[in-house]
Amino acid sequence: MDNATPAEPQDEATPKSAPAKPARPKSEWRDLGSFLIKLALIVFVVRSFIFSPFSIPSESMLPRLLIGDYLFITKWNYGYSKHSLPWSLPLIPGRIFAGTPARGDVVVFKAPNHNGEDWIKRVIGLPGDTVQMINGQVILNGRPIPKQKIAAFSLPITPNFTNCPASFQDVDPKTGPVCRIPQFRETLPNGKSYNVLDQQTLPQDDTVVYTVPAGNVFLMGDNRDNSTDSRFPQPPEGNGIGFVPLENIEGKAIVNFWSTDGSANWFLPWTWFTAARWSRLGEGF
Repeated sequence: MDNATPAEPQDEATPKSAPAKPARPKSEWRDLGSFLIKLALIVFVVRSFIFSPFSIPSESMLPRLLIGDYLFITKWNYGYSKHSLPWSLPLIPGRIFAGTPARGDVVVFKAPNHNGEDWIKRVIGLPGDTVQMINGQVILNGRPIPKQKIAAFSLPITPNFTNCPASFQDVDPKTGPVCRIPQFRETLPNGKSYNVLDQQTLPQDDTVVYTVPAGNVFLMGDNRDNSTDSRFPQPPEGNGIGFVPLENIEGKAIVNFWSTDGSANWFLPWTWFTAARWSRLGEGF
């Protein structure tokens, strides 16, 4: 006798399970591309809206900034415009969250009519101010800015600084050849003080009265004899910057994060450390 249990008939209405979808093969190149895109977006946002690095290419802001200094600027202080974005991408119309710098702030900006170059100067005049130079002294809104002579600025002569007049050259027993430049302390009406250099009497030490238009600022370099700033007209009339629109300002200088005297050799790693000006790291404004 057959004791096998007969098979139960299968309900035709019961759906059959769908075959499992094969897993998408993992691609290292795809993962790398995704990571790089995300990293680029993070860098774009940080550089555009939070902070950005800037290097000093000239002597116009001596004594505060030296060639070979690297600093961070904050981007939110004065609002945002297209110049806040890399390559001045035209994604922001006008200015948003607009703010006005304080006199004495050191700012990085797009120099008007200078092919998109980033420059750095100090804010001297705000919209509506009058600014004039008489015998090397700043006259702000008709009143002379106090200018007190202090000890000469001593700067070692290195590959990043060789432009020292013979009359200012000296030798320091510890550091070797140095340049000792006449130095002065200026104090603005808001109490902001900073040092400037003034070597000799030049045409830019005596100017007309400039009235700063609305939406603009008047900027000057601390190295008064070696700064093409708002005292000079923009190209093609001159090599300066004239009045600088507020929307051209990219950010406010806040701190040095690196500095080198220019003597480093990329192929000699130990020179990266001997060339560093360690005392300048972390110096604020």
